[in-house]
Amino acid sequence: MVGRLMAPIRSTATNYLILHRFSLNVFPSVQCTEVKGSSSSSFTSFARNPSFGRGRDHLNMGGNRGGSRGHGHGGARDTSNKIDALGRLLVRILRHGATELNLDMRSDGYVKLQDLLKLNIKSRSNIPLSSHSIDEIQEAVRIDNKQRLGLLQEDGELWIRANQGHSVKSVETENLLEPILSAEEIPVCIHGTYKRHLESILASGLKRMNRLHIHFACGLPQDKVVISGMRRDVNLLIFIDTKKAMEDGMKFYKSENEVLLTEGFNGVVPAKYFQKIESWPNRKPVPFQVQVF
Repeated sequence: MVGRLMAPIRSTATNYLILHRFSLNVFPSVQCTEVKGSSSSSFTSFARNPSFGRGRDHLNMGGNRGGSRGHGHGGARDTSNKIDALGRLLVRILRHGATELNLDMRSDGYVKLQDLLKLNIKSRSNIPLSSHSIDEIQEAVRIDNKQRLGLLQEDGELWIRANQGHSVKSVETENLLEPILSAEEIPVCIHGTYKRHLESILASGLKRMNRLHIHFACGLPQDKVVISGMRRDVNLLIFIDTKKAMEDGMKFYKSENEVLLTEGFNGVVPAKYFQKIESWPNRKPVPFQVQVF
């Protein structure tokens, strides 16, 4: 049985909550120790490698989206840092580490929360994941401002996933994301990037790199609707002609936290689908010419 949930989990219900975006490239304080019945080598590999539903009711509980970031004094600050570090670790594992950690991940990205809590991986607060409670995980999800994780209670079992950003190959796009059926559903589709990358992007298009999808936002960085989908420090905005792209067969999707995604064609969105490019935040047009081969 699956249904709605309004607050802390009490019964069989569906609840999608989301969590914080975390950098793929830096996680220096993840530590791993051997756990009985587990492969210590997989834990070590995970620590050293920084790159590794539809049809249900959805509920965004929101809460304090601004989250706590270490303000306050003493115990309150320590608790905030502990919860923040927990959230970052969960995001990293659920996006990139399930295979190496031998987690049984469904095609929609969900793993059993109890399986995660058996792991003895330490967060940057030096606290093993296995030492955290379910309540602390719910709190980490609730306070975060990026809404990157989802919780689901199904037939008495609690599940958790990252809503987007995966590199885990067992995740299937159609089960993870909501398909966009018409370009009219996404009149604005923007990829945020940096001027130093523009020459390469114009030459070879936007690439998904090691992830399953290329990420876009449904508005400008300052728009309230944009809680995720691009970094806040980008200085270049690439607007996508979704109508042209979809007419040519490109598929677009939306995640639970309103990120727009596509696999492109063979992992690439060619530059011919760029509608316009602007600098950010002054929004001056950036002239560009698509290279034709």
